[in-house]
Parts: sequence; structure tokens; C-alpha cells
Amino acid sequence: MAIKAYSKAKDGNKKLSTNFRVKEFACTDGSDPIFIDSELVTVLQNIRTHFGKSVTITSAYRTPTKNKAIGGEKYSQHLYGKAADIKVKGATPKQVAAYAEKLLPKKGGIGTYSSFTHIDVRSTKARWKG
Repeated sequence: MAIKAYSKAKDGNKKLSTNFRVKEFACTDGSDPIFIDSELVTVLQNIRTHFGKSVTITSAYRTPTKNKAIGGEKYSQHLYGKAADIKVKGATPKQVAAYAEKLLPKKGGIGTYSSFTHIDVRSTKARWKG
């Protein structure tokens, strides 16, 4: 869909969907600009609606400096505002990944880790276990 730039200071409380606000996608390094792909918001909202439980975004947009500091992939989808690592209350990462597969059957990245699920909206299909 479309990647938009937001300001954490000015737009932080702006609702992007029923359950998500701009500030939830901010880089954890405290930087102000936040890039968010609207398709990612739609996918995350569908996950939230399906499970009926809160979705915590542990990492979404990352600055190149932050991504490098945590050992992220060189061309991580987080750098473009197209990815989020999430935890769904009461659901395992495997359950979240299985539902995400229904939302992104032919595209997107879905990574299943021990404590979270990575979801991204890249145009190609990628699946992995971390």
C-alpha cells in the first residue's frame, strides 16, 4: 500500500486503526520520525481482531543505527516501516504465524521466534523460524 512518515512528537497519539496508534510503531531509540506502511497496520489490525486480545509491538520501525546495533538484517523490512515484531496476549508465536499465513498466503515475511512473531508486508514470500 503506502508508506507514510509521521512525527512521534506531533502524531504519536494519532489512531491508524481501531487499536493501533502511531507511537506504537516508533523506533525504541527515541528518534522522532516514524515510517509506517498502511498495509502493515491493516494486517496487524486483522490479527488483533481475529484473536480478540491485545497485540504488543515490540519492534516496528527501526533507524539504520538501531538496526545495526541489535544485529538486524542489512536490508531489514523494519528499516522501511514494513515490519513489526509482535506478541499477542494468550496466543503462541506459532498460532500468530499460522493466522498471519492466511492473511499473507503469497507474500510477506513471517518469522516465528520463541517469544514473538515477525510480520512484514514485503512483496515476495519469506518464512523462517528464529
